[in-house]
Amino acid sequence: MFGKKKQKPQMDTSYVSVIDGVKKIYDEKIKKLEADYKYDYLVSPLMRQADFEAKPMVLFLGQYSTGKTTFINYLLNYDYPGSHIGPEPTTDGFMAIMHGPNSTNIP
Repeated sequence: MFGKKKQKPQMDTSYVSVIDGVKKIYDEKIKKLEADYKYDYLVSPLMRQADFEAKPMVLFLGQYSTGKTTFINYLLNYDYPGSHIGPEPTTDGFMAIMHGPNSTNIP
């Protein structure tokens, strides 16, 4: 009646990287729930291994002169090629900024 409290089995929490840990937890715990509740039919397909390893993409939207370019320059720690800051609207389209060995502007 008043014996020792049963201990829960310990999980192996040592992973080579955070991504490896997230992938393992997803495969062991979440993927089965998504399949059981038909999440892939209702919302989005089940995640693949490549979804965890892909580089993230960020989209900045907003009115002109609200600091989008200034914020990107701050994150990069330099003014990227083609960035213009002014009180009037300075862009009329989309611009993709990607990491690479050279700072170039591709039209």
